[in-house]
Amino acid sequence: MGKITSLSDLKRIREEVQSQIKIRENSDHPEQMVQIKVGMATCGIASGARETMNYFIEETEHQAIDAIVTQTGCMGYCYAEPTVEVILPGKEPVVFGYVNKKKAEEIIEKYIVQGELIDGIIPLSFKTIDD
Repeated sequence: MGKITSLSDLKRIREEVQSQIKIRENSDHPEQMVQIKVGMATCGIASGARETMNYFIEETEHQAIDAIVTQTGCMGYCYAEPTVEVILPGKEPVVFGYVNKKKAEEIIEKYIVQGELIDGIIPLSFKTIDD
């Protein structure tokens, strides 16, 4: 961390620390927050999951959405990478495929904020080759 040279530097650091504390406090009860899990196995990373995850982190923070954004391993949908699982409080998990920045923006605006289902959901009835 660099030197604090102004009041705005101090305020920025305060906001960052408060945000981190809030996430830690709420992580004891993740079912009360929006959970966003980005598939970060090798195939996901190769398909752009790192950029997708960074966008979710930045945008949920920017819009002050109480969300926990984490990475997870392979979800078994390699053909649809990057994949993202979103769990809204009190609802069943939904997995989205082919999530780039534009799709992530749509997920945040329409599904997370407005509660509307959107295209790109991987159906529960989908079977992998192992099934």
